[in-house]
Amino acid sequence: MKNQQPQINKEDEVAWNEEIKSVIKIDQPKEPPSAPIYIDEITPTVSYKNIPNIYQLYYLKTGDLTNMDGKTASRVKRCEYKVEAVLDLHGKTEKMAYDAVFNFIQQSYLQDKRCVLIITGKGLVSMPDKDILSEKGKLKERTPIWLNSEQLRPLILGFIHPIERLGGSGALYVILRKKK
Repeated sequence: MKNQQPQINKEDEVAWNEEIKSVIKIDQPKEPPSAPIYIDEITPTVSYKNIPNIYQLYYLKTGDLTNMDGKTASRVKRCEYKVEAVLDLHGKTEKMAYDAVFNFIQQSYLQDKRCVLIITGKGLVSMPDKDILSEKGKLKERTPIWLNSEQLRPLILGFIHPIERLGGSGALYVILRKKK
């Protein structure tokens, strides 16, 4: 099959020429303008190479300090480590809180912080129309689960509810591993 040019009738050709009469050719620059080069900011990420394998670590419960030496565990129980960063989850949805906890723990680890505080709130709702058995404290319940996730558990030595002046049962006093 031969490549054939379509036949254009005279009427179409006249209409086309009439349309393009008002078209003005714009001179093109000799070289295209040089566009600025944008380089994404390089942010450090957690290297799991020197951290214990998640499958070698057991599930941490609030208050479980058995994988710490005695001196460290007793200092943690007395909340003697200085809190170096605080994350308050009040007013956050579950999805927002998950993202905040994930980023907060990883950034704290990367910044060589040893002790951080996550304020979950106690989840007490004093609403007269709520049933006493209704769900309360969703973030308080879920945060320890998130801390045991595959990405965060290798970064954490343990966590407890701190003394009352630091939030008591409405907070978690988290001890991070030393960055290697």
